[in-house]
Amino acid sequence: MGEIKVSPDYNWFRSTVPLKKIIVDDDDSKVWSLYDAGPRSIRCPLIFLPPVSGTADVFFQQILALTGWGYRVIALQYPVYWDHLEFCDGFRKLLDHLQLDKVHLFGASLGGFLAQKFAEYTHKSPRVQSLILCNAFSDTSIFNQTWTANSFWLMPAFMLKKIVLGNFASGPVDPEMADGIDFMVDRVFDQSALSTEAKEEMYKLYPNGRRAHLKTGGNFPYLCRSAEVNLYIQIHLLQFHGTRYAAIDPSMVSAEELEVQKISLHTSSEQEEQ
Repeated sequence: MGEIKVSPDYNWFRSTVPLKKIIVDDDDSKVWSLYDAGPRSIRCPLIFLPPVSGTADVFFQQILALTGWGYRVIALQYPVYWDHLEFCDGFRKLLDHLQLDKVHLFGASLGGFLAQKFAEYTHKSPRVQSLILCNAFSDTSIFNQTWTANSFWLMPAFMLKKIVLGNFASGPVDPEMADGIDFMVDRVFDQSALSTEAKEEMYKLYPNGRRAHLKTGGNFPYLCRSAEVNLYIQIHLLQFHGTRYAAIDPSMVSAEELEVQKISLHTSSEQEEQ
């Protein structure tokens, strides 16, 4: 096992941020697990959606850093849903339970796919204020597998880990990336190494979307390049400071920054009117 699981930051996170379990469906077996940290007065928080079979704690470095800067952050671990419509309905019920009208979503790999589907699902009554997509895709057909896919559910954990590890590059990686892979594989995560075609398809879908490219970081930059990812998240959320959709405690934002943001919003409104 890598260094992340035994790191002081991870142990501090686990000892200070409680894991909550919530049931919102009629089926009591569908249990949402989540970490909800930061000021509860914030009504438009940032919600993290993990990869397939993911656990909410893979975003522990974002939770620790962002809440320290005054943001409200929620990291989810979703129950088993058999199609994206069922997931979207369950997620909508969860937001209703948490009394959140709108949210910002950060989706990694499958979490990014689901974030897009939820935005589409609620487009008539929008619940998503903004999207941050990390190694995400728009079409699950890119993951069509061989005959082994039908037998995944029968396999013991060590065989699943072997399959996942087999999809990572065999060359040398730096220690932080190796720790990130170890941490994820220990939870039997999906490998989200997207093809160039899949990435290009995402670019076409969001021609006006801002792109943040990391030269290194592999498939799990939120683990092994957390400082850079956290910076990009802050830059993205900055545009909402001083509005009802701010994910940060207003007391943590300087008066000068709010004034700059108001001028920026006013300029943007004038340009849209023209």
